[in-house]
Amino acid sequence: MSDLILASSSETRASLLRNAGLLIEAVPARVDEDAIKNSLVAEGAKPRDVADALAEAKARKIASKGVQGLVLGCDQVLDFEGRLISKTDGIDDAVSLLKDMRGKRHSLFSAAVIYEGDKPVWRHVGQVRLMMRDATDAYLEEYAIRNWDSIRHSVGGYKLEEEGVRLMSRIDGDYFTVLGLPLVELLSYLTLRGTLQR
Repeated sequence: MSDLILASSSETRASLLRNAGLLIEAVPARVDEDAIKNSLVAEGAKPRDVADALAEAKARKIASKGVQGLVLGCDQVLDFEGRLISKTDGIDDAVSLLKDMRGKRHSLFSAAVIYEGDKPVWRHVGQVRLMMRDATDAYLEEYAIRNWDSIRHSVGGYKLEEEGVRLMSRIDGDYFTVLGLPLVELLSYLTLRGTLQR
C-alpha cells in the first residue's frame, strides 16, 4: 500500500518523494487552475493563498473519488513585484519574463495540502526569495532556447536543479521548496503521525 497518493503528474515531486523513501501513487488531478487563480486574484488574494488554494483543490479532487489513504496536492506560484506569475506561454514569453526579472528579487511559494477522506488534515506553504543576476539578453535568449523542453512547464521559466541555477545570484530559503515541494515539513508531519518510521 502507498504511503501517499500524489495528486499531480509532476515527475520532480514524484522523484523527491520516492528518493525520500516513500511509496507513492501518482494520480493527476484535473482542476481548472486558471479559473481558480483568476477568481482569487480578482478578490485580491495574496500569492501564497493562491498556491494554497490550488494545492487544496487538487488534493480535494482526488480525495473526493473515495480513494483510501492520504492524498497530497501541491502547487507553486511566483510573486514578482506583486504580480502572480505562472507557467510561461512560449519561448518568447519566457525570455520576456526572464529579462524583466534579471537584477531583481522574486519569491516562490510552494504549497502542499494533505487530505484524508473528505477533509484537509495538514497544509504548509513554503517561501523562497531569489535574486536573479543581471544576465545579458543574449544569454537569456540562448538559455531559453537551449532549455525549452525542460523549462516549458516551470513557473518562472527556469529550473534551479539544472542550468537555471546560473541565473541566480542569491537564494534565501529551502532548496526543496524551490523545486515545488516543502519536503522537510511534509516528512516531519508524516513521521509525527506515524506514517513514516520515527
